[in-house]
Amino acid sequence: MLSRISRLKLFHLQLVREMSQVPAEVSANAKAEKSKLQVSLKTPKGTKDWADSDMVIRESIFRVLSDMFKRHGGVTIDTPVFELKEILAGKYGEDSKLIYDLKDQGGELCSLRYDLTVPFARFAAMNNVQNIKRYHIAKVYRRDQPAMTKGRMREFYQCDFDIAGNYESMVADAECLSIAVEGITGLGIKDFKIKLNHRKILDGIFQISGVKDEDVRKISSAVDKLDKSPWDVVRKEITVEKGQSDETADKIGEYVKLNGSLKQVHSVLSQDPAILENSLAKEGLDEIETLMRYTAAFDIDSYISFDLSLARGLDYYTGLIYEVVTSDSAPPENAGELKKKSKNSEDASAYVGVGSIAAGGRYDKLINMFAEASGKKSVQIPCVGISFGVERLFSIIKQRIASASIKPTATQVMVMAFGGGKDWTGYLPERMKVAKELWNAGIETEYVYKSKANPRKQFDAAEKTGAQLAVILGKEEYLDGKFRIKKLGPQFADDDGELIEAADLIKVVKEKLSEINENDVNEVTRLVQGI
Repeated sequence: MLSRISRLKLFHLQLVREMSQVPAEVSANAKAEKSKLQVSLKTPKGTKDWADSDMVIRESIFRVLSDMFKRHGGVTIDTPVFELKEILAGKYGEDSKLIYDLKDQGGELCSLRYDLTVPFARFAAMNNVQNIKRYHIAKVYRRDQPAMTKGRMREFYQCDFDIAGNYESMVADAECLSIAVEGITGLGIKDFKIKLNHRKILDGIFQISGVKDEDVRKISSAVDKLDKSPWDVVRKEITVEKGQSDETADKIGEYVKLNGSLKQVHSVLSQDPAILENSLAKEGLDEIETLMRYTAAFDIDSYISFDLSLARGLDYYTGLIYEVVTSDSAPPENAGELKKKSKNSEDASAYVGVGSIAAGGRYDKLINMFAEASGKKSVQIPCVGISFGVERLFSIIKQRIASASIKPTATQVMVMAFGGGKDWTGYLPERMKVAKELWNAGIETEYVYKSKANPRKQFDAAEKTGAQLAVILGKEEYLDGKFRIKKLGPQFADDDGELIEAADLIKVVKEKLSEINENDVNEVTRLVQGI
């Protein structure tokens, strides 16, 4: 038998051995845990975080557009961010490859919405909507190769306005064009054009040129690239890739190079026997003639360019189509050279244009398509709409006001307290009370979260937030039931402000803010709208 000492030695050796194994296991677990916590702190490609002054600009864009939509009688709706895959399938032509498909969940195949138009048509068919002016501001998703800073993203906002219902020819179309002008000019963008075409005219041109009906959509997608590629490149795609004859391509080329004012191009087409003999093209031409009366009434003719190269590849368009472009829409002339010099493969902003900043058109069969496919009674609800691309608008506006100071908060008033002495408490509860009174009156207000904040720190806080007014609680003045109202900014540095009765606080503050914000338009709105 082992002696007591021997047994103790053996126990000690076992204990040491076990203890020596623990750190190794703990170390392994720690490494495993550490590896689990290692992440790449970045947003996915084609997405970005928005904060501070950028969000102020974006919210101003939303406000300008939504206010405009309401002026035109729009009501807003919202739809799920993903739809059943079968709802989106086959609606976007060649761009269908850009739809984000999701994993099977609960027996349903879903996809992220590609735009707001198809979900709207599904909504209208589901709810038996006969007529509506609807607007929708929400995110959509494209499985695209993004050029981040120019608005080409995988996740981005669209602001849509659509008119559904049976109305006289081209009345709703003309209003959508007027909304396009009103929205773009309302955001301070003056140098732009609405490129306009008609799918019936374009499809008639394809028929005249010898394109078979089943090939029309793929030829449309090729022609639609003329804003980015020269005719030689597009012609090669039509003949080599799309299988059309040289004669067909040359005939298409004669027409799609035509552009000018509505009157100019309409006049040229009206004298073309082939166009007049084609029933589809003639129908589209007659609708353009009707449209011209209404665009003249809305005084928007100067913004419109009738461009036969515009095709818009989406399959659901049936009539008028249009897109809004600016000088920033096209890539720079030396794009190829800039691309070679670019060192960042994820950022193509130096050599890629913004693209169209708004687009839309008529789609008369989409709601009926959904109604019939679901077994509902066939309903022909014509629709026309316009969609504004927020990220692209933002990139243009941000470039224009890059040198301007945009404050990240909406703060208008900073509540301050000045005093001193051993009995000075800083009036923190009193400042809270005044701030609450201003909040209740709908006035954006802040105060420093410190009992005894010195004047310098309070003024620094006001400057940081961009506050326009200070409501000052002086130690003795407050006890007498008075406040001091002071305008803020370098130009008012020597102004001590105005002493007022506490009871007049809200009235005086609103008057002062009205003086500062001319016509009740704040500085951010003036900058965004270019006022």
